[in-house]
Amino acid sequence: MRFFLDFWRSTIGKKIVMAVTGLIGIGFVISHVASNLAIFADPAKVDAYAVFLRGFGPLLYVARAVLLGAVVLHVVAAVQLTTRARAARPVGYREGAQREVSTFAVRTIRIGGFILLAFIVFHLLDLTLGVVTPGFQHLRPSHNMVLSLSRWPVALFYLVAMLSLGLHIYHGAWSAMRSLGAARPSNNPLRRGLPLLLAVLIAGGFASIPLAVLFGWLS
Repeated sequence: MRFFLDFWRSTIGKKIVMAVTGLIGIGFVISHVASNLAIFADPAKVDAYAVFLRGFGPLLYVARAVLLGAVVLHVVAAVQLTTRARAARPVGYREGAQREVSTFAVRTIRIGGFILLAFIVFHLLDLTLGVVTPGFQHLRPSHNMVLSLSRWPVALFYLVAMLSLGLHIYHGAWSAMRSLGAARPSNNPLRRGLPLLLAVLIAGGFASIPLAVLFGWLS
């Protein structure tokens, strides 16, 4: 137990926790976007997938608990690392010292994280519990998605959240690879092919659904 406490309290330990929990999150959103995109082929497939997941019974709740735990650990580690970084360097880097290797994703990572956290809470209330969606139908996710995203404020929030998700994955996947030693230092630190591909495919896939609803391609 002492080992795990010391590991968690260390900066490198928190970075590794962030990396592992972030990869768990990426794995989840990959499976989630793949199942959601089935709505374009046949909405019934999305509903059938929801019924299929329910068939796992208690295992489904174990998986949800693991995912929730990963989110909590990711957020806590991120907040604590940010606090430590600010305490260690209360004055930011001067212009030109670090900015040439910075990206928009890095500079917006914190506000994007807050947007995603708010979106997760709303998404659970909206499409899992159905408490903020009049007409919500249990085990009818295809119906519920179109019903919810037909409200333009919800669709707009969804699109903003997906932009935040894409930026978060772009920086987070690369950072996780570095923390876990899977990516070596490069002379071109902005060359991040795999994280960019993941970000575009995942965020773009999710964003295609509210756009299709707004333009009347899904009804």
